[in-house]
This record gives sequence, C-alpha cells and structure tokens, in this order.
Amino acid sequence: MATKYIFVTGGVVSGIGKGVATASLGRLLRNRGFTVAPIKLDPYINVDAGTMNPFQHGEVFVTEDGAETDLDLGHYERFMDVNCSKGSSVTAGKVYKNVIEAERRGDYLGGTVQVIPHVTNEIKALVQKVAIEQEADVVIAEIGGTVGDIESLPFLEAIRQMRTDLGYENTMYVHVTMVPTVGPWHEVKTKPTQHSVYKLREIGIAPDVLVCRCEVVMETEVIEKISLFCGVPKEAVIQSQNLDTVYEVPLMYEDLGLGDFVSKRLGLEHRPDQMEEWRKLVHTLKNPSNEVTIAVVGKYTSNGDAYKSIAEALVHAGIPNDCKVNVKWIESDTLEGELSPEYALKDIDGLVVGPGFGGRGIEGKIEAIRIARESEMPFFGICLGMQMAVIEYARNICGLAGANSEEMVQHPPYPVIHLLPEQKEVTDKGASMRLGSYPCNLVHDTLSAKLYGATRITERHRHRYEVNNDFREKLQEQGMIISGVSPDYRLVEMVEVPAHPFFVATQAHPEFKSRPNRAHPLFQGLVKAALESKQKAALK
Repeated sequence: MATKYIFVTGGVVSGIGKGVATASLGRLLRNRGFTVAPIKLDPYINVDAGTMNPFQHGEVFVTEDGAETDLDLGHYERFMDVNCSKGSSVTAGKVYKNVIEAERRGDYLGGTVQVIPHVTNEIKALVQKVAIEQEADVVIAEIGGTVGDIESLPFLEAIRQMRTDLGYENTMYVHVTMVPTVGPWHEVKTKPTQHSVYKLREIGIAPDVLVCRCEVVMETEVIEKISLFCGVPKEAVIQSQNLDTVYEVPLMYEDLGLGDFVSKRLGLEHRPDQMEEWRKLVHTLKNPSNEVTIAVVGKYTSNGDAYKSIAEALVHAGIPNDCKVNVKWIESDTLEGELSPEYALKDIDGLVVGPGFGGRGIEGKIEAIRIARESEMPFFGICLGMQMAVIEYARNICGLAGANSEEMVQHPPYPVIHLLPEQKEVTDKGASMRLGSYPCNLVHDTLSAKLYGATRITERHRHRYEVNNDFREKLQEQGMIISGVSPDYRLVEMVEVPAHPFFVATQAHPEFKSRPNRAHPLFQGLVKAALESKQKAALK
C-alpha cells in the first residue's frame, strides 16, 4: 500500500489548535492499527526551536535523537504514543540551509536556484523521507501559521504539488478554522471560515475536511451552509468545541465520524476504532475520586505553554492515582521579595521545580526547595530544578555557604554545579547542548529504582551544566543519595534525600516521555506521595 499523506492547515487566527487536531486525528488512525508518522512544517527561519525565547514561543520539546522542536511534537507523541525524530520537525531555516548547502556543493549544476522548484522540492523530499524512515502507512503533516502568511507560501505550494505527484487517492487536506459567535445573541458566523477556504483555494488547495473550532454546538443549517459555500461534504464538516480535557478531542472526532471518513477517503482498510482504553482514561480524568494541588515553580510560568509537557505529565500522573491534579504556577523570582515563599506554598500538596536557564529567579527556586525539604512536602526537581536542589542541600545541610552554579555566578566559593567539560569550547548556541536520550544506571533499592521498576533506564536531556564531582562525596556524607549516574559514573543524573517522604530530582527531562495511557513513573510517584501526604494531614 502506498503511503498516504494528510496535510493540516489553519486559517483565520493562529493558536487555533492545529496541533491538537493533528494529534487527535493521528490517534484515530493509530487506534485502527495504522503506522502514523507526524511531521511539523514550520515557516520560521530558525533552523530549530532551540534558541527561541520560551516567553514568546513556549516549550522547546526534545526528541529521543536530540532535536529541539516546536511543542506541537509533544502533542503528537502524547496523543499518538509515538517517538518523533529530527526528521519530524522541518523549518524554513532547515529547508533553506539544505538548499544553500546543495548549491554550494554544485548539486544544481550551475542552474538558478529558485523557490520553485528547488525549495519546494526540498520540502517534499523531507516529508517523504520521514515516511520512508518510519515505514509509515500515513504521514500527517501540520503546516505552521495561517493561510495567507507570506512565509507559509513555499510550504503550501509544496503540499499542493504533492497531490499532483502522488495522486488524489494518496493525499488529503484538512483545514482547521474558526466559526465565531458575535453579538448579544451569540450569533454563529461562517464568513471567516468561508474567506479562509477561499484564500486556500487561491493557491490551488481545496480542503477535503474542515475542522471548525466553535464555542457552541453548530446547528444543522450552519453545517449545511459551510458545506455549500466551501465545497466540503457535510460529513466532513467537523465541529470542535472546547472540552473539559484536551484528551477528549479524539473521542469527539471519532463520534462525529472523522476516523471512518478519513479511512474511506484515503482508501485505507476498514478497521474497528478500538477506542475503549482511551474512553476509560478520559472517564477517569473527568470523574476522579481524589484531588491534589501541585505547585510548579519556574522561570517562565507567565506563558502557559513554556512548561507544557510538565503540565501534561502531571495530568497523566493523576490517571493511575484516580486523582485530579490542580497546578499552581509560581514565577520563581516573585519568591525573592514580592511573595513570601511560605505563603506561596501554603495548602500545596507537592512541589515541582522546573527547568530554565540563567540567574533570574534561582534564589526563589532554592527557597521553595528548602521549604519542601524541611516541611516534608513531596518534591520533584527537573534539570535546573535538580541543580538548585543540590545547591540548597550544599548550603543548608553541608554547610557550604555561598555554594552556587558557575552558570549563575563567576567563581563561586563552592561551585557545586559546573559546566560540562565537553561544553567549554562550544561557542554556537543552537543544537550544542547535551541533547536527546542517554542511559542512566539507578542504584538498587533507591526510591527511583523502585518507581521505575528497573536499574537501567534512558531519559532525554537538554543541558550544559552538571553536578561537580568534586562535591559528590561531601553531599553523600551528609545524607543525599546519588541514585542515578551515567554508565561511566562520570555524570550525576538523579539525587534523592532518603529521610524525606518524596524528594527526588533528575538532570533529565522525564516529562517528554509521559503519555496519558502510560504515566511517567516519577510523576506518578510524586502525585501518589502528594495524595498520601494530603490524606495523612487530613487525619491530624
């Protein structure tokens, strides 16, 4: 069977939910037993997302093979339960870089290099390369931005050409658009969707499916109007309202017949949807028996997408614990004077201290960790969160006053965190950190080993700084367990405080591997400990 290609575009406004729509459609096909390869085509000139400001762009998602990508790849992995790769993220910067390098090598034999065909051919080649590498039955490619953006045009032209190259039966266009309500009577307006489709048709693409984001249920007459004016069958006009949980979206699409419509349109073998497990986890999410509140202290919490994978991993962790997880976001620098750390963490059942770069707000993180350690509040540190936990322990337990990271302070008296030796000669910022999946050996009988149920694990990383081995012995003498190390024992990967009910921190980013149907064991353990702590406190 030839690989099928689904292209997802967006119109009217950005941030409309193309990533969730793409991921949800992939879930429907995965549940029918098809191999699905997702790919994000991003029009920005950056080669990757690694150097982007999280306040503006949100989270940088890291793949197993070390690509720094848009956060939509996190949606793909979580919903579809697949591992994306470097090939799953294609930016305009990457495309133009490849074209320019090819021109410098002489690959174009002296010809004039143009957007058409050279840039569009490169885009098509990168999309089809993913299909080959992942042996995909279906490739789902989301095009970033909105129809009408100048920077999107080469990508839209490339996917237009792919229908000519591969045939109608092997290609499909899904357009995500908005159907707003206006006025005091909340009148539903279809005109923005009509104009968005007209714009798409101007460049030669006629959508096969319209996913209509709307605040209210669309009446039959509204669906018929969209169908008539946009040239899309009524059964392919899919309404998409806001739901209690984003993981309910695939069920909504399935119940509206999208899975069967796509399968039939692409000539895929008819298979049952097998959504029972997904329906069960959504039911648990919507009807939990318990509830906890976890504080996440970070440097970029004013952008809700900056710690997207952490937020989702906490949601996932609630499912096996039959527990709703409320997240309280705390900007770390507010704990340095504007807000009392004790007050900010009042009535909190557990604490996560998240990743970040630079010195702003680190003392707030350290104070939050101190309070969690001293009050026996369940604590989980991630990347910079682990480094801050080591600094806090070094200062307050080991007596190393002024202990700090070389990233934050030049020549601290006790540099318990220092630059990785292999990073000392690195000058470029993009794609130059320790990135991707690395193995870790866990110490037998530690909490981490018990949670994982294994002593050999792999986790994804994104960092330049590491625990200074000169201080490992001192930390361990004072009761901190180094529970995870690299196979050569050179790098500290995980630490614990065994006298504490739950005090675990890791240099890795375990949030990237969490799935709604398979919660990450460290997050699951944190929520379990938070729930037990809350129940214990209620008995006092």
